[in-house]
Amino acid sequence: MADEETVPVRVWDLPTRVFHWLLAFCVVSTLIAAWRGGNAMQWHLWLGYTIFALLLFRAAWGFVGGHWSRFRSFAYAPRVALRYLRGKGRADELHHVGHTPIGAYAVFALLAVLAVQVATGLFANDEIATTGPLNRFVSDRTGSLLTHWHTVFGQGLVLALVSLHVGAIAYYAVRLRRNLVPAMWHGDKHLAAGVPHAVDTWRSRVAALVVVSLAAALVTWVVRLGG
Repeated sequence: MADEETVPVRVWDLPTRVFHWLLAFCVVSTLIAAWRGGNAMQWHLWLGYTIFALLLFRAAWGFVGGHWSRFRSFAYAPRVALRYLRGKGRADELHHVGHTPIGAYAVFALLAVLAVQVATGLFANDEIATTGPLNRFVSDRTGSLLTHWHTVFGQGLVLALVSLHVGAIAYYAVRLRRNLVPAMWHGDKHLAAGVPHAVDTWRSRVAALVVVSLAAALVTWVVRLGG
């Protein structure tokens, strides 16, 4: 479609964009901190708590956020994903606007794996100097099993999904000539005029701050349970 037939459409609201970049920074940083070990493990914990709060925010924002950030906009049925893979997606499904079916499944997978990583990290104990705040609530055997998952299998899954995410962005940019990064930076895509806009007003942003504050309070409460 020619440029003159399109208009800027707000796809990603500001809270979603801030969440995306903060999550990316925290995930990469917490992995680096874990690999460095030693004093960096304190940063690993703090970053893990931040990821915990971000995931709580995203879970809530998936129901009350902008149109394309809501889970219902990209919770595709398997038949829709199969149709998309066959190149037979319907025009009214608007896969080119938000997440494609495959991209949506990758998003849900990453959020789920990160949630499991946070949960297991809260109970982990490396038997050196770093112990999750809730470790005292489980037996030594359970703590050991959760630690093994957190440091081996979970970390491997996170690396695989992050690599897949970056690889998909590169594929779209190089092979399909579609750069997905700018829209996640400024929020807009040039699309047909009838495409729904995501609500991104000062009121929605204040609501996001309230949700973030509640998420941070809940994380603080959980962490202090082990104190």
